[in-house]
Amino acid sequence: MTTAGLLVMLFSVGTVASLFGWCIWKVLTTPNETERLHGVEFETPDIERDA
Repeated sequence: MTTAGLLVMLFSVGTVASLFGWCIWKVLTTPNETERLHGVEFETPDIERDA
């Protein structure tokens, strides 16, 4: 592998690893995130409701 190829590979892997780490950190450290969840529907439209 050439030096340029090695540098491109290291840059690519480093970027993806950094983005992954930032996403994990953001998810674990954001306070009160569960209070802002909305639009979650536990019943799908194809389930018949027993009235």
